[in-house]
Amino acid sequence: MIVNQKKFYSGVGLLSAFTIVLFIIFMPVFNGQNGLSYLDSLYNSISKGSAYYIPKLKQETQALLGQTIQVSLPTTDARQRIEMAALFIRGGARADQEGSLLNIRGDLGTILASCLDDADDMFNNQGEKVSHKYGYPERRVLYNWWTILAATDKALKKQKKFSEAKFIGLVLKKAVECAYNYYGIETQNISDKYGLVILSLVFYVVYTLWYGFAVMNLFEGLGLKLDH
Repeated sequence: MIVNQKKFYSGVGLLSAFTIVLFIIFMPVFNGQNGLSYLDSLYNSISKGSAYYIPKLKQETQALLGQTIQVSLPTTDARQRIEMAALFIRGGARADQEGSLLNIRGDLGTILASCLDDADDMFNNQGEKVSHKYGYPERRVLYNWWTILAATDKALKKQKKFSEAKFIGLVLKKAVECAYNYYGIETQNISDKYGLVILSLVFYVVYTLWYGFAVMNLFEGLGLKLDH
């Protein structure tokens, strides 16, 4: 039963307008994308510029040149062993297959430098260079690097080489994972899009309050109130 028509119809009007705007947001009217996808792409492209740690990691890798590691890495199948072995060989290491294991011996600095080169190409959307280098899709190359570094990290910890394992963890997260996640996204400076960024944040706040007042007026119009 409606006890306050002004409040009730105000709530109905606000909720109806809210629904119309929501429908528009989910329509592909923003450069062929819906509103959420468009803003997601925008913020990803802006955040990419602040996630470029690879040059610094390349410099820090120089300290590991000449440091030999010897590890045995588990693999899932023959194809993965061949692909992973190629990555190590490209990095100047020796890779021998022994059952499901890949026995690696090589210069840690050189191996990581090779990994960072591939991650750098991927981060800069030059995946064709990576796929041409190894002869299979670039995303799988980075996935194999991720698998290699994760397994090497565990192996070195067992050998109590904690500082080396820690640095491998940094390369894993700040280079390989970033390059994989940001691959295909073009970098944009926030200064070029600051107006749109501010507008989207203001809209989010206003749109949230809009829904809240719509529901509040609707229920108050029906005589329902929240009391302390």
